[in-house]
Amino acid sequence: MKQRTLARAVSIKGTGLHTGNPVQLTFKPAPANHGLVFKRLDLNGQPEVHPRIESVGDLVRNTTVQEGHTKVHLVEHVLSALHGCGIDNAVIEMDASEPPIMDGSARPFVALIQEAGPVEQDKERVYYELDAPVSVMKGNRSIIALPFDGLKITCTSTDDRGYHTQHLSLTIDPDTYISQIAPSRTFTIYEDIEELLKLGKIRGGSLDSAVVIKGGNILSKEPLRFRDEFVRHKMLDIIGDIVLLGMPLKAHIVATCPGHQLNAELTKALFDRRAEATKRGGKKASAPAEGKAMVQAHETSLDIRRVLDMLPHRYPFLMIDRVTEFRGEDELTAIKNVTINEPFFQGHFPGNPVMPGVLQLEAMAQAAGLLMLRRGSLEGKTSLFMSADKVKFRKPVRPGDRLVVTAKLTKTRGTKLASAEVVCTVDGAVVSSADLMFAIVDEAEVG
Repeated sequence: MKQRTLARAVSIKGTGLHTGNPVQLTFKPAPANHGLVFKRLDLNGQPEVHPRIESVGDLVRNTTVQEGHTKVHLVEHVLSALHGCGIDNAVIEMDASEPPIMDGSARPFVALIQEAGPVEQDKERVYYELDAPVSVMKGNRSIIALPFDGLKITCTSTDDRGYHTQHLSLTIDPDTYISQIAPSRTFTIYEDIEELLKLGKIRGGSLDSAVVIKGGNILSKEPLRFRDEFVRHKMLDIIGDIVLLGMPLKAHIVATCPGHQLNAELTKALFDRRAEATKRGGKKASAPAEGKAMVQAHETSLDIRRVLDMLPHRYPFLMIDRVTEFRGEDELTAIKNVTINEPFFQGHFPGNPVMPGVLQLEAMAQAAGLLMLRRGSLEGKTSLFMSADKVKFRKPVRPGDRLVVTAKLTKTRGTKLASAEVVCTVDGAVVSSADLMFAIVDEAEVG
């Protein structure tokens, strides 16, 4: 696919959301391999800022990039519009430090791009093609990039007060972006406004440029543009923030409660992985090195990256998010954060989402499998789930629950068979349990 720029210069005027300052923004064409570059016309020498992950500054309710003393605030909506419309090369001239917020969405910038006219250039577009999962987790928030031939985003947006929970999954191309993502507006919770003002934010904000959620009510100058407008805007921000990688990404991004900080951390992890691959001679990032597929003796817990090293399962069938504790060689505690973005909730059951018991059983089996990889005597082996006995399901598991899985290895019969007792709890109450049996085989026998 060829790189693209704009056929002509186009401008738009408005007010910055956080600074409240008037600003004119102009998109101008740029040569192939130029990239997207901001230019501050209001400063001496008209300095440029290249939006890259190493130039990221403030990440509170916006993404700010900085080179030297030159800053550009809230770049995500502009970058999202350019990226979403497939524009690789452009100069973004501004006579202030922040683009105009307009209606709080990327739609005005998309209209500007369409007015300018996208044109192909003579150079091929170069993608970063992910070949192994990359993930970031912060408490109940997570964002994971998985290998995918294109750009796909699966996102769950929610808030700590329970005002909204929305989920959406889309494969992103210019047509989908323009119709399904760009019109979605920024939003905030009413109770957060005072604190944001104290931080010097949203000085130019109003109901013309944002949607406000107050309890069960939506405060807006117009009705919601989509029933799930909030999760769509979260996806809009992700598309803008990953531009900081410096090249278009092919990946499936799975995000739960994302924000600019988490988006930036994922982009940094992707950037570091790409840099490492370049150091190895420009080869693609490889799978985990040999030897990582066993829990090391010094490891007392496993984060999601190490879980992915250990288990062959991937989305949507990975049922363990973290191992919080190993107790010797024979016991562990793991967790599975159950969110509304789980694909099985669409059919199990509409209007009454309940985690299927068989998937709770799968979480138990995966936890027990991780426990078996703790034993040095099983190095070079893998486990195949054979049977389950004394299976009990006591209480329903629903979105928002944290499934705590406790596994205890009870018996190993030589190097051929192993048994484990596994219990799942939510808030200290037992929801399911089972006795599991595994066959232990050489990894070479599995294929």
